Amino acid sequence: MSYIIDRRLNSKDKSAVNRQRFLKRYKKHIKRAVSDAVSKRSITDMERGENIGIPQKDIEEPTFGHGHGGVRSRVLPGNREFNAGDKLRRPEGGEGGGAGNGSASDSGEGMDDFVFQITQEEFLEFMFEDLELPNLVKRQLLANDAVKIVKAGISEVGTPNQLNIVRSMRSAYARRIALGAKKRRRKNEILALLQNMDDGIEARALQQELEELERKLSRIPYIDDFDLKFNINKQEPQPSSKAVMFCLMDVSGSMDQRTKDIAKRFFILLYLFLQRNYEKTEVVFIRHHSTAKEVDEQEFFYSRETGGTVVSSALKLMHEIIEERYPVSEWNIYGAQASDGDNWTNDSPICHDLLNEQLLPLLQYYCYIEITDRGHQELWQFYEKLVEANPEAFAMRGIEDYADIYPVFRDLFHRDTAGLRAS
Repeated sequence: MSYIIDRRLNSKDKSAVNRQRFLKRYKKHIKRAVSDAVSKRSITDMERGENIGIPQKDIEEPTFGHGHGGVRSRVLPGNREFNAGDKLRRPEGGEGGGAGNGSASDSGEGMDDFVFQITQEEFLEFMFEDLELPNLVKRQLLANDAVKIVKAGISEVGTPNQLNIVRSMRSAYARRIALGAKKRRRKNEILALLQNMDDGIEARALQQELEELERKLSRIPYIDDFDLKFNINKQEPQPSSKAVMFCLMDVSGSMDQRTKDIAKRFFILLYLFLQRNYEKTEVVFIRHHSTAKEVDEQEFFYSRETGGTVVSSALKLMHEIIEERYPVSEWNIYGAQASDGDNWTNDSPICHDLLNEQLLPLLQYYCYIEITDRGHQELWQFYEKLVEANPEAFAMRGIEDYADIYPVFRDLFHRDTAGLRAS
């Protein structure tokens, strides 16, 4: 068995292996910092790196020492303030806490938290770890760059990096056996004769023949050029899944600036996730108020257009685009909808029927997030019926504040998303 150890250095002449070991050890702190960063950053600054702080107590190493051996007796003074099991108050800030909280003090000492920087690539890796599109299936073989290197046999010519050591040594061993078999048999015969023969002319002749056989055997090379065997690799086309994600965002007058900002943060997370993890995924952006319109990425996130609220207009447009551009036999189709739940009177039943009868039979997965702190609206109540009928294809979550965005996103697209229920 061979082990390959990567000793390359990163951009600051630090060991890349040690850094990966360090990131793995403090994974809990990093994931907590990533979650906090998602809720605090501006939507234009979502994918840069992050400073991670680790409390001093978490970087201390355990130590072992020799205790006092034998049996000893000690007399310890009592006290009038504490009994067994009492809890002691933590020292006030400034008395060695090192976290920068609390008022000034004229005593105590400590150490600041350990702070290090993770790169943009590491930030995104921790952000989207263990996430995937649910129910993704391979529907069509694409003839683009979806290939895989596979073994295709053994050849007698090739490059050194393709050398098959086991097959080469096996070939060399077989050749040595074949070339020396007759000589070894004769050698064994001579040795048997010499054991029962006195010293004489015939014995000396056999001894000379034995020496000549040993010289010939020693001249058989251990390995020769034609013993070398090389692996042959070939590119094999791989089934590649095509997927499209529909992003539906409510921009009606009932969506205040804070609610829109939360919705945009959710969709930016989704957009970054798709860009990073899936090469064959298209994204369709739909904004809606009283009417729906397909827009590009720039207009989706930064347009200020607003109006009334007719959610069904976005679902109808989504269905039209699917029928026109994305055949179900070739595409994995997904949808994500963000709204505050307010809708025009009598439109929520229409949304329910559109999803239940026309869209969900075509989709792999559809998720709905409702951004409100006033309790669930009528649209949520109709969508709950869809969750009961389609637990693996439909999911819904509520978001009240910025801190809920990342946990809800991970919940909706975690690898164990099957069997979701409304919550």
